[in-house]
Amino acid sequence: MMSENAVFSIKETSEQAGLSEDTIRYYEKIGLLPQAVRKPNRHRVYRPEDIHTMKLITCLKKTGMSLEEMKPYLQMSMDSDLADFPEEREMLVNHRKKVEAQIASLQQVVDFIDEKLEKRSMYPDECPIPGENQMSVFEKQNIFS
Repeated sequence: MMSENAVFSIKETSEQAGLSEDTIRYYEKIGLLPQAVRKPNRHRVYRPEDIHTMKLITCLKKTGMSLEEMKPYLQMSMDSDLADFPEEREMLVNHRKKVEAQIASLQQVVDFIDEKLEKRSMYPDECPIPGENQMSVFEKQNIFS
């Protein structure tokens, strides 16, 4: 377990957070992470809470959230209650809906492949998968709105 007063070099932080040193510097540059505290020799040092934030960034990235979209969540303290941030909570609910739509779309792909395997034929039936040449239900709804 990390001590609350512990500080880590960028190399140690990189290893613990699972990010490259260049990525950590980039996240600082774009304001995703606060500027690192520097020792008198100008070397960066990081605290355990910085490493926790870096791990949160990695998790949010895995959800498909852009770096810009995650900024409001990184402003919250570790003990913040999401219920106290209705706007951010609503953004997270909407992000979840977007992920669910992606899952549904991928399920259509799996169903199509399963059908081809079951029929044992690649004969081109009508393609049920929305793509470049076919509009999704969401796109069709937006044409007339």
